[in-house]
Amino acid sequence: MTGARARRTRFTLAAALRPGRVALPRAPPYPADMQDDELLETTVDRRVIHAGRYLTFRVDTIADARGGRHTRDWVEHPGAVAMVAVDSGDVLLVRQYRTPAARVLLEIPAGTLDRDATGAIEDPALAAPRELGEETGFRAASWRLLGRFFPAPGFASESMHLYLATDLSAIEGYAGPEPDERIDLVRMPVRDAVAMADRGEIEDGKTLIGLFWLDRLLARGEITA
Repeated sequence: MTGARARRTRFTLAAALRPGRVALPRAPPYPADMQDDELLETTVDRRVIHAGRYLTFRVDTIADARGGRHTRDWVEHPGAVAMVAVDSGDVLLVRQYRTPAARVLLEIPAGTLDRDATGAIEDPALAAPRELGEETGFRAASWRLLGRFFPAPGFASESMHLYLATDLSAIEGYAGPEPDERIDLVRMPVRDAVAMADRGEIEDGKTLIGLFWLDRLLARGEITA
């Protein structure tokens, strides 16, 4: 930032923070294209620290646009799906213990994309019905892709696909989740779940995104609950 620009910014902030003033400085226009050559980084060296069942831990050396070199520790992840499953005014949630969080969390159903023997990653549109069935014992007749987001782009390549699942029916003969998963199914009125999220009582990021997205759909009249 140039000296003149810095002085203008300080002046604007000072004016906005005067007693009785609540207006904040106007943000610059949001860029239509996120790509910027000044921000790009190029990988010049890569080391694999550990390759697990579906995660690969890497340490990269990158060169920035100004010629500097830096280290980036990150995790290669195949991606995941998460489902906002709505049934007769209820949303289906699951309770499970999360080792990194060291606590039981309330979440929307979700799961990691599988890899086949060739390393190809599963289609999210196929993974979502599979994961919903495995975790909840329900299938959905109607599916809608709401969006895609990076849960933790600072250190992981995971891309999560968020789906709305409706017109649910129970899977006959459902035997419960996978053997390595301890999951409790929770049916909760949609309004109650959104209220919990609004009060800060839900700590899982994808669940907050899913519930607030659901609340927006309700407000627009696209679904009813």
